[in-house]
Formats: sequence, C-alpha cells, structure tokens
Amino acid sequence: MTDDLDELRQQVRDLADRWQAAGRFRPVCDAWLRGHDIEFSKEMARHGWIGITWPREYGGGGRSNLARLVVTEELLRAGAPVAAHWIADRQIGPAILRYGTPQLRREFLPRIAAADVTFCLGMSETEAGSDLAAVRTTATRDGSGWRITGAKVWTSHAHRSSHAYVLARTGGGERRHDGLTEFVVDLAAPGVTVRPIIDLQGEHHFNEMIFDGVPVPDRWVIGEVGRGWRQVTEQLSFERGGLERVMSTYPLLRALARSVADGAEPAAVEAVGELAARLAALRRIAWEIAADLDAGAAPVRRAALLKHLGTTFEREVTETARWVTGARPDPTGDGLPALLAQGILAAPGFSIRGGTTEVLLTLIARGEADLVR
Repeated sequence: MTDDLDELRQQVRDLADRWQAAGRFRPVCDAWLRGHDIEFSKEMARHGWIGITWPREYGGGGRSNLARLVVTEELLRAGAPVAAHWIADRQIGPAILRYGTPQLRREFLPRIAAADVTFCLGMSETEAGSDLAAVRTTATRDGSGWRITGAKVWTSHAHRSSHAYVLARTGGGERRHDGLTEFVVDLAAPGVTVRPIIDLQGEHHFNEMIFDGVPVPDRWVIGEVGRGWRQVTEQLSFERGGLERVMSTYPLLRALARSVADGAEPAAVEAVGELAARLAALRRIAWEIAADLDAGAAPVRRAALLKHLGTTFEREVTETARWVTGARPDPTGDGLPALLAQGILAAPGFSIRGGTTEVLLTLIARGEADLVR
C-alpha cells in the first residue's frame, strides 16, 4: 500500500472515530444496508469520498478504485451509517460513467458526489425474483420519452431515495436476455407508488415500488436501448466485488475477537484465528478486483467468486460467535449480544442479494471455462 492510501485510510478512520465518540452512530452489522444517515453522507461528500474514482469534471475525486476500497473498508470496519449514498457511489454512478451520455453524466454525477441525489435499485420483481432475464416491467416509447409500467420488490430505501435505477423490457428477441434497457427514474414523478416491506427485525428499509405509466425522458436511458443485459451483468461486478460482501458482520467479528483475547479455550482461539486468516484472503481478492477495475476490466468471474465465498464467511462469523461466546442474541440489547442478533437476522439475505448461489456458481463456471479456451 502506498503512503497516499495510508493517509487516506487514517483520515476516514479518524472521521468515523469522531462521529462514534460523539454518539452520532453506533456500530451495527449490515451498516451499508441499514445505517441510513444523510448527514453522514453529506460529511463524506464534503471530504470528496463519494465518487472518489470519478473524473473531476463530473464532481469526482479522480482517484483509483484502490482508494475507494480503502474508504469503504474503513467505513465497514466502523459499522458507519453509509446506506444513503452506498448504492449510487458503488454502482449507479459507475454505470452512468461507463455507459451514460455526457449529458447524463453532467446531470447526475456531480449531484451524487455531493449527496444531493440518492439512488435505490429497481431490479428484482415478484414474478422474477433474482432472475433478471425474467423481468416483466416494461418501458414503451411515448413521444420523445418513455413510459414505465410494472413493479419492483426488495428495494432498500426507496422511501428515502430521490431516484431509482430501473431495469425494464423495451422489446423482444431470440433470447430472454434481449430487449432489456436501463433507466433512471425520478421517484417524485407521477405514477410512482412506494409501499413498505417490514423485515424480520421489524425495521423498514425494504420496499415495493409500483410504476404506473411513469414518464421518463429519453436522456435518462443508461447506455444502449435493448442492451441492458450485458450492461447490468458488468454493473453487478461493482455490486458483488466490494468488501460489503465480506465485512457486513465485521463489528461482530471484532467483538468476538476481543472476547477471546485473554484466557479463552484453545479451540475458540483457533476458530477466531481461522476467520481472521480467511478474511485476509478475501480482502486480497477484493484488492485484485479493484486493480482490475482500475485497468478498465469488468471482473465478472472474480466478483462472483468473492461474493460466493463472502456469503459463506459471513454466516460462519455469526455461527462461530454463537458457539464460542455462548451469548444469547438480544436485538434490543448492546454489545456482542446485539451484534449477534443483527448478524443472525441479516444472514438469510446474504445468499440472495447480489445474486443467488446458483447464479454466482454459473458465472464462476462460465468464467473458468472461458479461461481454458
């Protein structure tokens, strides 16, 4: 790691420490999904840490994906409230930068970097689940723009976001993957309805979004009409290739490590040590993915591999914490019992969000096959 990245890491760590010491947040598992605080995101924006990899002409920081990896790792270590800007910074901004027109980039990227615009994802559907090729939401031409009709589910923070990314069907083709197109949708537009979905913890971050002939200007199409499948597949590299697939339960892992610091049984120390070693290996894969992105590649196979291995790792962090400490999960408590409860309740979603295990294994197998051809 260069001195430049070391300095950046310390700056992010200091900011998170100050906010936590001031009682402005409490570390939680799954903070990138559940920790929504627009003021924290505004603070990130003032430091130039949203869109840190984007060109300066679009409000970005002009730095590397390795720099972004350092920022996100420190925020996940802290369990900081980053959900307000996470999706736009990780996924939508890079997609607009990669495929959007110069007009679309100028319209959205500076406002995302300033945390003035926030995004949620409109991919999964009630009839299609995580099978994006089975999308039924449609977009039809209407004068100089489009009209979107359909529904999306499991959309985190749609009730707090200003805009949505929506994958819709705009035509047919020989394959199910043909005829898909990516759009930016204003959630304040007429015809948009957002309904809450309460999760197992009794919290509200999931939603269902209903689109009833929602108008979308043509300039808000991301990339080529009908080529959405290839674009979204590459876009998912951003979603799957980040450390949130590995470090969502890091606050619990840290509490677990502290619990075995002195006088623990050798078997407990060995189990925690194994988790630490695996985390180091997974961080290495994430580092290689960031380097691939800096080189202009779309590391689809490697990102799927990280997400698949990270899902198993995150579950085992929770299980190991349970048997090593003997703690009773307490959603309303504090410290390790509260973190354990958060990890247990979040675990069912680990293998669904960002692609099911079956989808990931298919991508890994195809990638390996391509390597030997």
